[in-house]
Amino acid sequence: MTPRPVLNRSLLALTGLVLLGGGLLILFAGFDVYRRHDLVPPVGWPLTAADDVLLGSADRARWSSQGWWWWPAAIAALALVALLALWWLLAQLRRRRPGALPVGGTPPQEGVELRDHALSDAIAAEAGVMPGVEHAAVRITGRPAHPRTRVRLTLTPRAAPGAALGALCEGPLRTAHRSIGSPDMPTEVRLQVARHKPHRAE
Repeated sequence: MTPRPVLNRSLLALTGLVLLGGGLLILFAGFDVYRRHDLVPPVGWPLTAADDVLLGSADRARWSSQGWWWWPAAIAALALVALLALWWLLAQLRRRRPGALPVGGTPPQEGVELRDHALSDAIAAEAGVMPGVEHAAVRITGRPAHPRTRVRLTLTPRAAPGAALGALCEGPLRTAHRSIGSPDMPTEVRLQVARHKPHRAE
């Protein structure tokens, strides 16, 4: 798993724990759990009784004195935060990788499927040993019925980009497309040249 999804999911988990804790505090106060079960909350613990409120009269009066725009602005900001959080959650849940690809076309022959990681690793391994290629990275995206291939090749300083691209199309990509029965699978190829030290002329 790449660092970015790990960070996103960690932040989502942390946000969820904070919201869950706040919701439990409100529920405990609303159902008067502390008094009914003779529980003693810590000193300064918020919302310990059913008649407690988040903002007291003094706080409401102080914020209201800021002007008529304060409460509409606060509500709009909270609504925007909620919408952004919902969009973020949906973005994390949306699948960006096909997971498994049918082998031999659609529907798959006798239920045989190929994991997208296995296919991308195979393409990268075959492309990485081509002449003029220093490193190859491959990613399969899209849906199982409409997969897409993204290839990034790091070429040696003296490699010919056109020759490397042709060898990639005729070799690893053609083999991969034939293996899943999808000869017209869209492919995006990015070429870059490896850094090298300048030569000193004497």
